[in-house]
Amino acid sequence: MAKVIEEEAAALPLQAGEAVVHRGISVTPLFPAADPVCPYVSLAEASARGFTVKEVDEAGDVGEIVVINPTADRVLLYDGEEIAGAKQDRIINVAVLVEAGATVPVPVSCIEVGRWRYESDEFRPAGRTPAPEVRRAKALHLDAAPLERGAAQHAVWDAVQMEEQRHGFRSGTSKHGDLIEHERPRLDDLAGAFPLQPGQCGMVLGAGGRTVCMDAVSRPEVYARLHEALLTGYMLDALHALDGAPPPDDSAGAFLGAVATARRTRGPAAGLGTDLRLAGTGVVGSGLEVQGELIQLTAFAREAEGDGGTDITDVPVSRIARPTRRRR
Repeated sequence: MAKVIEEEAAALPLQAGEAVVHRGISVTPLFPAADPVCPYVSLAEASARGFTVKEVDEAGDVGEIVVINPTADRVLLYDGEEIAGAKQDRIINVAVLVEAGATVPVPVSCIEVGRWRYESDEFRPAGRTPAPEVRRAKALHLDAAPLERGAAQHAVWDAVQMEEQRHGFRSGTSKHGDLIEHERPRLDDLAGAFPLQPGQCGMVLGAGGRTVCMDAVSRPEVYARLHEALLTGYMLDALHALDGAPPPDDSAGAFLGAVATARRTRGPAAGLGTDLRLAGTGVVGSGLEVQGELIQLTAFAREAEGDGGTDITDVPVSRIARPTRRRR
């Protein structure tokens, strides 16, 4: 099925709240601009009720796993969400909405370079996401072919190893989760400054004087199960920007404006709905639509060099409310 490129911008179904600034890091909470329609639950919730994530067969495939949903609910696998166990830890390559009762093959990337042996029969939700730099590398390399197995694997491995070098840490199997757990005390300490707010459905991260990324879903109750996992990855990157100058007050609004005005490329999804790829002024991103409703959205700032990025500071913010700011 051919992709259809939409040149016209579309307003984001999000409202920006008051930014919280702590030690040079800013987190702007996002809230739904309309009541969600499409029903679904998180992987964490579904896993407690029998939702199963496994290798495709006994031999396994680095670029693909299979999920089995015996529940009566649709289940959202979040783009970049980590699953641990089986033959090696993986991250979900694209947002996948799994229908109730369905079995679905899912494209993934490995974030544990040195292990290819069973640790457990099934995967479990890891309760964390990789550093935004790892997820950004994946997004850039999946832009043209988001469902292609293995398309981003080498870029993800390179990003995982780069993160280890930045932190001066090396695990026995280059397992990104080991780096996160090594830094866990500092990550938890920082994350405590950015608690989940009532009704929150996403957030925008600013560090190192610029906006880094954003994540959102349509349902606050699902986001509540993702908030801590996303913050863990956010804080891993933010460790390198502690106590520096925070991003300008209007940077989150400018970033969201760039996401709203980005070109959207629609194509087949791995499960229900339509996969979105976003490419715009200084941003790259992805999402999932179901019957016209945007239920998941992720975006990253492009670097000024190396991946076609341009500055986003002049992008209008009229498509989303400008956030305010408070300090902790």
